[in-house]
Amino acid sequence: MPKILLIEDDIAFCKLLEKFLIKKTFDVTIAFSAAEARTAVKNESFDLILTDLRLPDSDGIGLMSEFKNEYPHIPVILMTGYSDVNTAVKAIKNGAADYISKPFNPDEVLLVITNALQVPKTEDEEEEEVPVKKKKAVKKTTTTENEFVRGISVASKKLWDHIQLVSPTDMSVLIIGESGTGKEIIAKSIHQQSQRKNNNFIAVDCGAIPKELAASEFFGHLKGSFTGAISDKMGYFEAANGGTLFLDEIGNLSYENQIQLLRALQERKIKPVGSNKEINVDIRIITATNEDLREAVKNGDFREDLYHRINEFSIQSPSLKDRDEDLMVFADYFLEKANEQLNKDIIGFSPEVVSIFQNYTWPGNLRELQNCVKRATLLSRGDFIESDVLPAEFFQIQKQSTAGGSFSLSENEKEAIIHALSKAQNNKSEAAKLLKITRKTLYNKLKQYNIELE
Repeated sequence: MPKILLIEDDIAFCKLLEKFLIKKTFDVTIAFSAAEARTAVKNESFDLILTDLRLPDSDGIGLMSEFKNEYPHIPVILMTGYSDVNTAVKAIKNGAADYISKPFNPDEVLLVITNALQVPKTEDEEEEEVPVKKKKAVKKTTTTENEFVRGISVASKKLWDHIQLVSPTDMSVLIIGESGTGKEIIAKSIHQQSQRKNNNFIAVDCGAIPKELAASEFFGHLKGSFTGAISDKMGYFEAANGGTLFLDEIGNLSYENQIQLLRALQERKIKPVGSNKEINVDIRIITATNEDLREAVKNGDFREDLYHRINEFSIQSPSLKDRDEDLMVFADYFLEKANEQLNKDIIGFSPEVVSIFQNYTWPGNLRELQNCVKRATLLSRGDFIESDVLPAEFFQIQKQSTAGGSFSLSENEKEAIIHALSKAQNNKSEAAKLLKITRKTLYNKLKQYNIELE
């Protein structure tokens, strides 16, 4: 199985091409930068390198020349959005086996790669045969519902740093974030990296517990202790003994239940309903909320002493709109899960769908994205998810305007981009905000329209 190093900083496109090549029986390693590519080449052996012309930390032709000097036996194919003859000639002169112009079709990709892999070796290369490293057998692991996915955005990196920092401790953690941002998965990740990982992780939805039954749910009860108690019951605290108790939407607990919870956390002892015997518990508490508990404390709806007890360390669970760079990372992960669950083999998302995803607001966050991808996977009949299988809300026109005029990309894209850059004084981040697109999308548009900043 030929092994390819794919170097491309456009994450969505890179993932799409990776899946396509894997389906065509290639072994693919991806790198999003020149630095990652250099590391990969040092650690692994490749039969072919496929690199983009423009990378965030290097020029593709320069990187190609570097690889050809150090690894002359590996053919390099250059991918470029600038299909002019000069670029192609320069690439070939610098040692490229071939080049591909973007956008390109799958047949062209396969033809160019096949031809490059079939180039005969020179006599010098045959005499100085480079030893091939043994390839490790790769075992495909099945994804799980509670697997933590590391993003690449600043917000995701901060989240991961906080998880690693607090996990080995026994501190109580309060996770704050909008609904659907994966707060329970964060909590489980903390548990799995803690010293309690071999014991139970018990998740409780506080909003689903009637206040009359909260004491029984948390601490258990004895048979006959109240009407309906037909047998002894172990509570969540005892079930989590030695492990972690995760209390989701803790702000929904009644004031009376808050008092009971505070006492149990302070004394680390519980008493089942109907029992006179106290049970010692050794648990770690992780809580989550989508409310502003500090405001609830000011309003008298949440006990201040309980707030400080559960908030020894707080973690912000970012919304999807705050982690634009992660969108297609999560979409690709959810597609992999959907393929397994639905016994499908969808390769990826069409460029049109990627664009639609990047311009959608995602009010339901990761939960909405997961549901959308799973539904689209079920409805798709081809190799790629196309726009015709997306829900209607993705096509509802939202009128947006900005001070100084509209920057809609639906019409006259190039003029809108130049206008926005001018207004932002060539600041890409500010221009992207005016255009209401991600900085990555703006970067790709600049390449597409060959817009050079002064």
